[in-house]
Amino acid sequence: MRHGLRQAGTLLGFAGIIAFFAWQLPDTFLTPRNLINISQQLSMLAVVAATMTIVMVMGDFDLSVGSMASLAGIVAAMLFVAGYPVWVGLGAALLVGFCGGVFNGVLVSVFGILPFVATLGTLTVFSGTAFLISDGRTIFGRDIPAGFSSFARGGVPLDGLGLEGVALPFLTLCAAAVIFACWFLLHKTVPGRRLYAIGGNREAARLSGINVTWLRILAFGLTGLGAATAGLMLAARVASANPTQGAGLMLDAIAAVFLGMTMTRQGEPRVLYTLVGVVMLGILDNGLTQMRVDSYVREILVGLIVITAVGVASYSKARRR
Repeated sequence: MRHGLRQAGTLLGFAGIIAFFAWQLPDTFLTPRNLINISQQLSMLAVVAATMTIVMVMGDFDLSVGSMASLAGIVAAMLFVAGYPVWVGLGAALLVGFCGGVFNGVLVSVFGILPFVATLGTLTVFSGTAFLISDGRTIFGRDIPAGFSSFARGGVPLDGLGLEGVALPFLTLCAAAVIFACWFLLHKTVPGRRLYAIGGNREAARLSGINVTWLRILAFGLTGLGAATAGLMLAARVASANPTQGAGLMLDAIAAVFLGMTMTRQGEPRVLYTLVGVVMLGILDNGLTQMRVDSYVREILVGLIVITAVGVASYSKARRR
């Protein structure tokens, strides 16, 4: 009963946000072009939030994803400027992301450092590294290969569906692929079920023969990989890279996961519910932008959403125990 009320409350809030913006912006908000635009805007957040879900399934979290996204974009851009092929820049950035995530996992699972402390520390390390190797400057479009940035502007035409001049962005398709991969990992594979077991009771999972240490390291590695992927998508979309451009992803990703947790029976993270949280935040951002509301108001609203979602999820877990 309580689960139904929580889920209904979240969905009603979601519907209320859509109805409010549809009322305030009747000519622009629910148009196919704007909805496609929203999907592209939130594609980077969707990637980070989906991979963040993997870590939060175990009861951990990663505060460094925003700075890792920035670092990955800088790494790729610096290699592009140095004349390396696109695939080298992309591969190096993804490797940096995975290794950074593995480093977080080692700090947490091997050395026993609390995730908050460990990832807060690596947040500053990754951010400082991005500033160091870029000398604090923005790498602009003239230094970015045209093929890299044009990918983010391209898409699959939807003319056959009666949407003339509208295309489904490649970034949206990339995000969908990552979301599917995370869903498949967590719900259709043995390691995914073991991650949920670790989140339910870490000691019981260890005693049952699950290699908790290595699975936690792998989960953090995948989260770092997701952050790097989002950083590359963001750099391609704006055709530039700077040491701070991924800073806003961390809070929104955590907010999206916690919003999704309010919709589950036991208050546990699930990828598809995380996607609902991502869409809710994306719609809120798009609507407020169109209404020309100050960006600081959005930050206040996101903060309140995080507090509410965390409170509801924590209450659900307390009731379960």
